[in-house]
Amino acid sequence: MAVVLGFAAIPARADDQADRQARWKDIEKSLFGDRVPQDGAAVVQLDAPVRADDASLVPMAITIAAKQPVKSLYLVIDDNPAPVAAHYTFGPAADPRAIKMRVRVNTYTNVHVVAEMQDGTLLETTKFVKASGGCSAPMGMSDEEAMKGMGDMRIKFAGDAVANKPVDATLMVRHPNFNGMQMNQVSRMYTPARYIQTIAVTDGDKKVFDLDTDISLASNPVISFAFVPTDKSQLKVAVTDSEKGHWEKSVPVPALSN
Repeated sequence: MAVVLGFAAIPARADDQADRQARWKDIEKSLFGDRVPQDGAAVVQLDAPVRADDASLVPMAITIAAKQPVKSLYLVIDDNPAPVAAHYTFGPAADPRAIKMRVRVNTYTNVHVVAEMQDGTLLETTKFVKASGGCSAPMGMSDEEAMKGMGDMRIKFAGDAVANKPVDATLMVRHPNFNGMQMNQVSRMYTPARYIQTIAVTDGDKKVFDLDTDISLASNPVISFAFVPTDKSQLKVAVTDSEKGHWEKSVPVPALSN
């Protein structure tokens, strides 16, 4: 299920700033209704390449100023066929100060990050990224090879956990994220879409985040995030895709120290 519907018929590339602004206003209205995001440059930052080395694996790093009460984050690639690449909803175990991920970028486009604060305020930042063909780029292997081990997950932690302090973690998921726009290089037929739709991360009975995503997420996604662990933490990840595939993995968090 797409996060944002109804944009595929709009031309993928806007020719000037006025078109880009109009495009964003349409997306903004669809996502937020009458709520208008404010300039959030002092709170929200987006680190993305000006020109992507690989349009199918474009790194995005979102940082939030310390102690800001963030409820959720939207990453929007305005001129992708499905613009909303990610919508993170944070729980009580989250530390939303830094999120990293890789996405597909289809054409020269503005990329927006909108942070929804706990009081409902929307804070926005924007970056222009030059890339081309990321959504239709083939994986360089057969579909069968790309699907081997689908759903396998690895979770890495950056050192041992310390009580009441955030732990940095990296999640790696084996999944081709076929988006229906990639041509099989052998059969010359388009590979049917099959892509991750949700990722839920919990620490014990506390939510870290729920991620709703779509065809803009890169293949074999890698997501870095932070959370505040509890005693005897067990980090659990649940992934579902567009074909009702479901996978789960639980790993112990490195032992807490004081």
